[in-house]
Amino acid sequence: MPDYQRAYTPGGAIFLTLVTFNRRPIFAEPDNVKRLRQAAAAVKAEMPFDITAAVVLPDHIHFVWTLPQGDDDYSKRVGRLKVLFTRSLKGSCALPQDVCISRQRQRESDIWQRRFWEHTIRDEADWVGHINYLHYNPVKHGLVECPHQWEFSSFRRFVRDGFYGEDWGCKCEGKETAVEFEGEGLVVGE
Repeated sequence: MPDYQRAYTPGGAIFLTLVTFNRRPIFAEPDNVKRLRQAAAAVKAEMPFDITAAVVLPDHIHFVWTLPQGDDDYSKRVGRLKVLFTRSLKGSCALPQDVCISRQRQRESDIWQRRFWEHTIRDEADWVGHINYLHYNPVKHGLVECPHQWEFSSFRRFVRDGFYGEDWGCKCEGKETAVEFEGEGLVVGE
């Protein structure tokens, strides 16, 4: 196995992808999205950071997190988020007996893939590209026709804040608008 080392930048912005175990559509259930939000709020209370943007799809999540100055430990926050969410399910998805020995040794449930994908945002163009990618992801996966139709996304907040027009990426009523992705590395580990 390659010796992968994550890049840590104190106070940086990080694009993250967390995927469910075996791509189970856990977040197709709105109560589980609520549990995820509660877990995220608890992690933010323990270790402050900003969730700049987010989208929750049935089997994976994309975030852009901004860490406080002098703090680079997004891995600890991701781990804590996974633990708190898993505990919130109260055993409804307990560790199955047929998981590999490695998962049993690590006391891993069947909720999350073991690792997560991260990308340190390098500059403003990279940030914009990843924000656009994140908000367009429900369309990319065929879940909706337009970004504004997906409920579990920060897209509406970005419209309210003037980052997007209401018809960004929209195909409703014949309104076809272009979507631009800038920066490299926008084909992420989905």
